[in-house]
Amino acid sequence: MRPNVDFLLTKQNVYHDKIWRISFYSHVFTSILVLVVGLTQFSKKILGQYTQVHRMVGWVYFVTVLLISGPAAFVMALKANGGLAARTSFTLLSVIWYGCTLMALIRVKQKDFDGHAEWMIRSYALTLSAISLRVYAYLFDYLHINFPPRDVYITVAWLSWVPNLLVAEIINRTRKKWEIKR
Repeated sequence: MRPNVDFLLTKQNVYHDKIWRISFYSHVFTSILVLVVGLTQFSKKILGQYTQVHRMVGWVYFVTVLLISGPAAFVMALKANGGLAARTSFTLLSVIWYGCTLMALIRVKQKDFDGHAEWMIRSYALTLSAISLRVYAYLFDYLHINFPPRDVYITVAWLSWVPNLLVAEIINRTRKKWEIKR
């Protein structure tokens, strides 16, 4: 919670902004919950045998993303390091993440469970961008790729979610083809 640690050292120009600071802490602390909760939602055992648990945990995911993490990510994206390219990436990520999660909620309310599953796969793929970002940043550092730090940050900003969304689309299309062949 101190302003002089790790990532926050690079955010001294916006740390004074109360809305940004609240968004940062809200996003960081709730995103951990979203990562864990989201993972449980794809368990066939929970889906098949414990539908009430699936529903309750799903509501935790929806409420957290749609009311806390998603809006907080959007606020943070507007002030991201790396200039316009990184801000654009993170803003698109937050808007698409929010939209996919909202569509998953709409589909489940319509009892379109297949559509709900497709949108949740997209939403969770974007949730995983938090991990992807750190993996790519680590790889750039570990492989001693000698790009200027700003270029690395911009590249990682886009790599953190675009490939995830492509994989989600492949999973959704593969699921459909596999289900049709059964």
